Amino acid sequence: MDFQAAVQEHRRELHVHCYRMLGSFDDAEEVLQEALLRAWTHRDSFEPGSNLRAWLYRIATNGCLDLIRQRQRRPEQVRSHADLPWLQPYPDAMLDEPGAVVVGRETVELAFVAAIQLLPAQQRAVLVMREAIGWSAAETAAILETSVPAVNSALQRARATLERDRPSAESSPPRTVLSAEERDLLDRYIAVSERPDRDRMAALVRDDIRVTMPPQPVCYDGWATLAPLHDLAAEHGDWRLLPTSANRMPAAACYLRPPGESTFTAFKLDVLRIEGGLIAEVTTFGPELFPAFALPASLSA
Repeated sequence: MDFQAAVQEHRRELHVHCYRMLGSFDDAEEVLQEALLRAWTHRDSFEPGSNLRAWLYRIATNGCLDLIRQRQRRPEQVRSHADLPWLQPYPDAMLDEPGAVVVGRETVELAFVAAIQLLPAQQRAVLVMREAIGWSAAETAAILETSVPAVNSALQRARATLERDRPSAESSPPRTVLSAEERDLLDRYIAVSERPDRDRMAALVRDDIRVTMPPQPVCYDGWATLAPLHDLAAEHGDWRLLPTSANRMPAAACYLRPPGESTFTAFKLDVLRIEGGLIAEVTTFGPELFPAFALPASLSA
């Protein structure tokens, strides 16, 4: 067996696993690199014929658990994404790479990733492996080197926490692509953002829209609060937006050309949550992950 090639076949799903556990694209990349190095260093301990995927998951999960405990990243409550300064988006293009496992929106959307940050490290691992990945209780117990009763107990407690702090999503087939309605609303959001107009934007959003900007600890609730910020956007200069998607949600890469400048420079990434045909939430991130989204650093005028 070509060990290195076999390991690389699982790289993307391991990266998504680490992202779910940590809520941070950068931290997931760091932990995964260390896990793959550890796997290569200890490859002689892997028994031929054993489950390589489970072995790799054990190494990656242990790395995540160590980082969670080391950085003590567990908020007491998640009222909004503003409570999670380390939260980052995940590029859909990476979820759709050849050979990648199917990842539905319900297991990677920002609301899910944010909610599970409330859980203790072990409960978080159990929930992700049982409900997002689909490991059995026995497989999960083997990976975490614990017992099946312990796994079942941790899963029960994790579910109780999520049911208390986040409404249960309706049962539906995994969604891996944007709907026609979402694409249309994203196009209209882009058009109004490039030519700011308060009334036209108000028609696209819910009255109780929420906007957060991790890592900044700010949260804007309601269109009445957000409208003045929309008006100020035009004063910063001209805007150009490109459609994309993150966490199986519509997103827009925003570029700004300040007055007197000739180039549009990467400024922010808006990830939209849509409910009932209107924008219910916008989570705005900085441009640091534009390369991961295969987005240019600038656009010509």
